[in-house]
Amino acid sequence: MTSQKPVTSQKDTRTARLAAAPLVPAGPVSGFIGGTADSVRGVWRYRELLDLLVKRELKSRYKDSALGFLWSLIRPLTQLLIYYIAIGQFLGAARSIPDFAIYIFTGLTAWGLFSEIVSTGTGSIVANGGLVKKIYLPREVFPLSVIGSAFFNFVIQLVILLVAALIASEPPSLLGWGYVLLGTVLLLIYATAAAFLLSAINVYLRDVQYLVEVALMVGFWLSPIVYAWSFVHDALHSQLLNELYLANPVTLAVLAFQRGIWVAGAGVPQPADLGVRILIAIAIGLPLLWLCQRVFARLQSNFAQEL
Repeated sequence: MTSQKPVTSQKDTRTARLAAAPLVPAGPVSGFIGGTADSVRGVWRYRELLDLLVKRELKSRYKDSALGFLWSLIRPLTQLLIYYIAIGQFLGAARSIPDFAIYIFTGLTAWGLFSEIVSTGTGSIVANGGLVKKIYLPREVFPLSVIGSAFFNFVIQLVILLVAALIASEPPSLLGWGYVLLGTVLLLIYATAAAFLLSAINVYLRDVQYLVEVALMVGFWLSPIVYAWSFVHDALHSQLLNELYLANPVTLAVLAFQRGIWVAGAGVPQPADLGVRILIAIAIGLPLLWLCQRVFARLQSNFAQEL
C-alpha cells in the first residue's frame, strides 16, 4: 500500500496541471491573412515531421527493391527510348529536331516533376488517413512531403540530363541556368497549388484521383515534350489559339527547360518573349497558390470525419 501512494500523488499532480492548463484550439485559423500566417507557423513547428514524411515517402517507394533509387531513372529513360524510336525515328521528328534525345529528356524531366507532385499529392491526405484521424497536425505537411520526394527524384533526373547534355553538346550558359530556375519555380508553384486543392477535394470526392490521371494523360500532349513548339505555331493559324497554348504554365516551363539545357536548339524557333511570359505566369501563380491553400485550410476541418 505504501508503494502506491507516490504513484497516485504523481497522477493527481499531473491531472491538476492538465486541468489548470488553458485550452488551445486545434484547427486552422480563419481569415486570409491570419489563417495563412497560422498555417505557415504550423508547418514550421512540424518541420521535423515533414522531414520524416519525405524520408518515409522515399523509403516506402523503393522498399525491398534491389535497384532502389535507380527506379526513378528507369521509367523516364524507358519513355525516352519509346518516344525516340516511335516519334523520332519512325515518324521522322528527329530529322527536324537536333539532338532529339536531349530534347525529349529535357521535356520529360520538367513534366515528371509536375505530374508526380499533382498525381501523388492528390491522394496524399487519403493515403495518410490513419494519422489524420488519430492526431491533429497541419494537414499541409502531407502534400508538402510529396513535393519533397518528387523534387528529390527531379534532381536525380536533372543531373543525368546535364551529364548527357555535356556529352552531346556544350554546357548550358548562365542565361540558360536562369531559364531552368524560372521553369522549376513555375512548375513548383502550379503543382503545389494543384496538390493542395485536389488533395482536399479528393477526401470528399474520391473520383478526383481518377480524373487527375486522365487530365495528366491529356496534359502531357498539350506541352511540346515530344514535338517542337514550331509545329504547333505553324499548325495553329489563329493568334488567339497560339496565345491560349502558351498560356499553359507547364508549356512555358518545358520551353524554359529547353531554352536552358537544349543547347543544340538555339537556332530553332521559340517564343521571343518567353522570359516575360514566365514572369507573368509566376505573378499569377503566387496568388493562385495562396487561394488554393486557403481552400485547403477551409476544407480540412472535416477530413477526419470523411476518412
